[in-house]
This record gives sequence, structure tokens and C-alpha cells, in this order.
Amino acid sequence: MPAEVRRKLGLAPGSVIEWDDRGESVLVRRAGRHTFADVRATLFPDGAPRPRTLAELKAGIADHLKRKHARR
Repeated sequence: MPAEVRRKLGLAPGSVIEWDDRGESVLVRRAGRHTFADVRATLFPDGAPRPRTLAELKAGIADHLKRKHARR
């Protein structure tokens, strides 16, 4: 992949990409790091969601990312 494209997409060695073959062209994008299922399981660990404020949702996501990327 050309260096200009890697810079534009923010790709580094080991980055995961997705592509979509559109016949005459190919759409390339950086793959998402978190699935909806990951976020839902983090925010609603008991399974049944309860109403939460936006601040609670943001805090839950931030806590998940801290735990996931904490240096051991």
C-alpha cells in the first residue's frame, strides 16, 4: 500500500484494514477496534440495560478502554 495512503488512514505496522471490492475500484478503510457487542457488554454487564445518563455511558466506555489498554 502506498505510503501516502498509509499516512492518510493512520496505519502503522500491524494495523488491521477492511476493503470492499466495488468492481472498478476498491474501498480501503481502517478496521474498527471495538464492536457493538464489546461496547454493549461493557456498558451493560448484567445483560439487561437500565436507563443511564450520557455521562455514565461515557465513563463506562472510558473505564473499559483503561482496563483494556492498561500496561501490565
